[in-house]
Amino acid sequence: MKDKFGLKVHLPETNMYMLIIAILSIVLLTYNLYIGILCLIAFSYLTYHNWKVSDIRRKEWTKYIENLSLDIDEAVKNVILNTPIPLCILEFDGRVNWYNNKFLNMIKKGDILEKNIEDLVPDLNLRKVLNEDKELYTEVEFNDRKYNVVYNIIKSESEGKVKYLIMVYWFDKTDYVNLLKKYEDEKPVVAIIQVDSYDEVIQSAKEDKRPLIAAEIERTLNSWASNLKGAFRKNAKDKYTILINNADLNNLEKDKFSILDEIRKIDYGNTLPITLSIGVGVMGENLNETLKYASGALDLALGRGGDQAVIKRKDKSIFYGGKSKAVEKKTKVKARIISHALKDLILDSSQIFIMGHKYPDLDALGAAVGIYNICKSLNKESSIIMQSSNSSIDSLMDRLNQFENYKESFISREEAIRYCDKNTLVIVVDTHRPNFTECEEILKVSEKIVVIDHHRRGIDFIDNAVLMYHETYASSTCEMVTELLQYIDEKASIDQIGAEALLSGITLDTKNFTFKTGVRTFEAAAILRKLGADTVSVKKLFQGDLDEFIGKAEIIKNAKIIDNKIAISICSDMTLSSPLVIAQGADELLNIKGVKASFVLGKSDDNRIFVSGRSLGDINVHVIMEKLGGGGHIDVAGAQLTDISIEEALERVEEIIMEYLKEED
Repeated sequence: MKDKFGLKVHLPETNMYMLIIAILSIVLLTYNLYIGILCLIAFSYLTYHNWKVSDIRRKEWTKYIENLSLDIDEAVKNVILNTPIPLCILEFDGRVNWYNNKFLNMIKKGDILEKNIEDLVPDLNLRKVLNEDKELYTEVEFNDRKYNVVYNIIKSESEGKVKYLIMVYWFDKTDYVNLLKKYEDEKPVVAIIQVDSYDEVIQSAKEDKRPLIAAEIERTLNSWASNLKGAFRKNAKDKYTILINNADLNNLEKDKFSILDEIRKIDYGNTLPITLSIGVGVMGENLNETLKYASGALDLALGRGGDQAVIKRKDKSIFYGGKSKAVEKKTKVKARIISHALKDLILDSSQIFIMGHKYPDLDALGAAVGIYNICKSLNKESSIIMQSSNSSIDSLMDRLNQFENYKESFISREEAIRYCDKNTLVIVVDTHRPNFTECEEILKVSEKIVVIDHHRRGIDFIDNAVLMYHETYASSTCEMVTELLQYIDEKASIDQIGAEALLSGITLDTKNFTFKTGVRTFEAAAILRKLGADTVSVKKLFQGDLDEFIGKAEIIKNAKIIDNKIAISICSDMTLSSPLVIAQGADELLNIKGVKASFVLGKSDDNRIFVSGRSLGDINVHVIMEKLGGGGHIDVAGAQLTDISIEEALERVEEIIMEYLKEED
């Protein structure tokens, strides 16, 4: 670099010196001819010497640059040839133009020059890769190895011709992938197991057989955990914890948790079947978070009626099982505890709002009326949020509006939003999903929310409730409210129309005391009858006009049978279609011989599609309706669809039914 800087920096100074010498020589020439000539001769020599030295320096510099370029080219060639990763150069049509030894060792074939890369590596689609609008890399699998393939386009010019080539680098990531898979497989999984209705199941067997049942349950679960190579621990008489690896969980999912069926086979004379609720937590940031996932999954399994496993991965939940109905609990201790807690909340609140689900039915309205009467008996004012009536509740609404106190109790959702604050007590009945409620907005405002519901729990639920009364075994929310009314206060009372509203809800959800009817259902009905409910008046609430009967006739006429056991039909005439007609039509289809489940679709005035599902218990209509965004119970469920035609909705329901039947087989 000294020569370089000397050429550029010192050369201008040398020229200045030469110029000064030339001027001095001319000056001396005027004073003394001989000395001046000698100076000119010396100047000429210096000029020649300076030119020659500069010329030599230029040649040396040029040679240095040329040699440096040659050295760089040689270094680049050595780097490319000896690069530690497989490398090849391709023509744009995929032919191999050049490759290094690493690539040859990777291919394990000879004579690959001019061969197409897709013939050598079938998993690589070169045309697709080049057409994709993304970073210049892809992933391929070759000879049981996984590679990240990075490529770039290079431009080559030779003899005036431009040529484009593809330089491809192959990064082997097999070891990393295997390590990642091992890491994922060894992630801890926490499973919490609870025996459903343990006390009721044990008491259903003879006293001498009860220890055998408990021992067999523990033995079966212990054996199951041993097969999974998991850590097993009993926490309580009906609760267990198992720690397993993620790889074992994947096997459980493939097996669809057959332990649910295996445990059900235990029979020591117990009249009630033994079922499990399993909550599985996985993918938590730490063990504590994974345990919280497992606990939340167990709550979800219990809230859906038990006899199922729920896997919770952060915000995603997967369900297995759920084929059995919830077992009715004989004890009413929980109802008594809930009633006392609800009483305290009501007495401590200055403003109380009660609401059910959108498009309310008799169970939602009846339960709301029952809660209204509880508040009234405690000398507390309350309001029922009702946006609009519908054909399902018109008859009951007409009766309620004949009484001044009931007429003034209803408010619109706009009024509720306007007056609600964080201290307002909001009591939600007959639903636990926030987006199903009459006024979802106030749930985000109030800090005092009570939920009373009997539907199987879905993924989306009101998670900030201060009091949750959720019993899937109950026939209806009205049955639950009737029990609360019984324990809320000794002086608690309800008028005749209120008692009939509650009885109508029970009658509706049990299909006139046919479905999901237990001992406590009849006890609740007996209490309401004692409080003045007239069964004939309740019967009149279910009377329909001629159009409704024509609508049901159309549903039966349009019915078709799937797989010789499922009836499906539509009521396309909006003048005949209503949620009540659709539900009653589904009930009527169950009277057809051989039909085990029925589904009816109808369209409302606002182009909303209602789907009603009914079952005799062999087919889980809740699982089918849940895939449509709805829910309910094993034998009674429904869904609402928007932005879809009734024909498209029918096709979608049929697809889900076929998927369900395929899974069952």
